[in-house]
Amino acid sequence: MLGYDDKRAYFRMIMNSPCELKIKNQDSPKVLTAVCKDISAVGMSFEIEEAVELEQELEVAIESTNAQIASLSAEVKVVRCIKQDDTTYVIGVEIIHMN
Repeated sequence: MLGYDDKRAYFRMIMNSPCELKIKNQDSPKVLTAVCKDISAVGMSFEIEEAVELEQELEVAIESTNAQIASLSAEVKVVRCIKQDDTTYVIGVEIIHMN
């Protein structure tokens, strides 16, 4: 029997990279520090220290530490936000647009 992860349409690449998430649609944009756990062709997951509302649009910036790999910038929408423990939330996002 296939496990849940095996049923995904796209493979996920493990990242564990520090990044910044900017909350869009606010008068003064708020920037959150996060860790990008993984990325696929259609989405990403992050660990952050506070909850983010479902459907909230964010701007993601992941700086590359390798000159041969470009930094990543994308616009995303939150589709999942789960409290992992007292200080950590895991959010899943859908990629709207890669910059």
